[in-house]
Parts: sequence; structure tokens; C-alpha cells
Amino acid sequence: MNMLNDYLIVEKSALPDYFIKVVEARRLLESGVYTQVIDAVNAAGISRSTYYKYKDKILEPSQLTVGRKASLMLQLNHRAGMLSKVMGTLSDCNANILTITQSLPIRGKASIMLSIDLSQLNRGIDDMVDELSGIEGVEQVRLLALE
Repeated sequence: MNMLNDYLIVEKSALPDYFIKVVEARRLLESGVYTQVIDAVNAAGISRSTYYKYKDKILEPSQLTVGRKASLMLQLNHRAGMLSKVMGTLSDCNANILTITQSLPIRGKASIMLSIDLSQLNRGIDDMVDELSGIEGVEQVRLLALE
């Protein structure tokens, strides 16, 4: 299971200019130069629809290595110690758990939503997801978001 198969690293010169402008608009908003999306997209020279279509799909390399966070959804068999095994595996990966939300078990299964800090991760995200998937009693692991 390789989540990163959905991604490419592409030299900026090979991309349509509006991708670079989306990044520029996002920087203008994040830096506080502009507080309104309409002002940032006008300054960058793109439409609001282009910005909203691509803003969460374009990552700069610096965003991949500093202060990374992830949201995971796991489905576990409802047995004593399952959550402890998941937390132990995350600890072994040096992932810091930020939030945990657990549903009530239904038909012997419980859903867990985790927000984790990956900035100190000692292996690849894919390896961590594979390790979680390999725990007996873990039925499903989905990477929902990377920040």
C-alpha cells in the first residue's frame, strides 16, 4: 500500500503557470499580506475558482518536511488492547498523537480518527500505514489528509 503513488515531483517550468500562481496566492494569504482570498487571487492573477480547485492539491517541498500532520481513519475489531497496540505502533514510529476520536463499537467494529504530528517520524508515512495495517485486528487504515 503506497499512498505516495498518487504524487509526482515536477519541475515548476513544466507546469501550467496557474499552478505557480495558486502557490503565490496561498503564500500571500498565509503571510498576512492579504486576508481575503479575492485580494490574493487578484494579486496573483488567477480566478477564485482556480485557486479553490487547486489550493489543496499543490504542495511545496518545504511543506512536506516541516510540521507535517496527518489524519488517519482506522477500523478496529472491538477487542481489549486494540487501541493500545495502535498507539504503541505509532510511538515506535515516533509519531505524536494530537487527537483521538473513537466511535462506539457496532457489530464488533470501532472506528478511530487520529490526528498525528509526523515531524519526528523515523520512517516513511507509507511504512507507518503498512505497520498499522499489519496489526492483527486492524481491519482498515486510511490516510485521510496530509498537512
